[in-house]
Amino acid sequence: MEKPVIGAREMRSASRSGSVSGNRDAFVRIENVVKNFGDSVAVDDVSLTIARNELFALLGSSGCGKSTLLRMLAGLESATSGRIFVDGEDLASLPPYRRPVNMMFQSYALFPHMSVEANVAFGLKQEGTPRNEIRERVADALELVQMSGYAQRKPHQLSGGQQQRVALARSLVKRPKLLLLDEPMSALDKKIRRQTQLELVNIIDRVGVTCVMVTHDQEEAMTMASRLAVMSEGRIVQIGSPSEVYEYPNSRFCAGFIGSTNLFDGTVIEDEPDYIVVESEELESRLYISHGVTGPIGMAVGISVRPERVSVSHAKPEAQYNWARGVVTDIAYMGSYSLYHVRLPGGKTVVSNLDSASLMKEDAPAWNDEVFLSWSPASGVVVTQ
Repeated sequence: MEKPVIGAREMRSASRSGSVSGNRDAFVRIENVVKNFGDSVAVDDVSLTIARNELFALLGSSGCGKSTLLRMLAGLESATSGRIFVDGEDLASLPPYRRPVNMMFQSYALFPHMSVEANVAFGLKQEGTPRNEIRERVADALELVQMSGYAQRKPHQLSGGQQQRVALARSLVKRPKLLLLDEPMSALDKKIRRQTQLELVNIIDRVGVTCVMVTHDQEEAMTMASRLAVMSEGRIVQIGSPSEVYEYPNSRFCAGFIGSTNLFDGTVIEDEPDYIVVESEELESRLYISHGVTGPIGMAVGISVRPERVSVSHAKPEAQYNWARGVVTDIAYMGSYSLYHVRLPGGKTVVSNLDSASLMKEDAPAWNDEVFLSWSPASGVVVTQ
């Protein structure tokens, strides 16, 4: 994955509060939640807080526990132990239909025999809302998602993106305190998905609803969420803004799961408050990282270097540290950039992103060329787990 820009929601949060992860009120509190299915642990002692009006993403691969956690918020699963609060209210004793929560399902779950208008109005009718109020709220919801002109159509007469907007309108028309999104973009193709991500963020931002979304799509989480939690084997591995998790992964798992990275194994041979030096058998040079760590000399560490931070050249770098020699084994053209795969003498492959402007130069590296890789001291991040 190409390095993501700061998420739309993250940028808005930063401009409003002066900090992406400002100390706002905890609107959703999940305290030591465990969910067992027989002998299998789906969610393992998860605790987190989500701020009011925040769009929070649970990110992880299939089977990591993210969807189970979302279903517990919705009341579709009960926790084996632990507590969940929304706006100070303990949800344990509330059935799904009594919770101030609405969920937009992955399949959208629209009634095929009903019109768009009837689909959006269904929940309000079930609650016995007066007709005049239903009419006004449905009209407002359809206008919000720009579907007013499709009110009398059936779901099969709509595109995937339009069906998603109807499902969102149906979720928002009941004015929930908490909106849950289960893989909201999975049914859309890539081009429409990218466009719809920003539209969805804008709608949620205008409504001002607190939102928790589940996704396995890293780009989706990075684009839409103000903060995200990376999950693995039922546990939260790291929480932070998209830029924090991408730039400063706290483990080998996060470094490899969020985007792509080059990971060099080595041992610390010099440790100062503002830098460390690492010796790695995988490289000819030593690694110099411009931040210190807490640990003894000789400690085993991994150094994560993102592909977009790695330069490729025919000329040997003058720097003493942070370079490697290798042979170009593959070039994958991606449009605005190309992925260079360079095999080092020891057999390790390092990946570099080169932008299209660099590829237009006469001396641009080609297949089977011997090249030198290099990166700055600030490009490496130490991971010890």
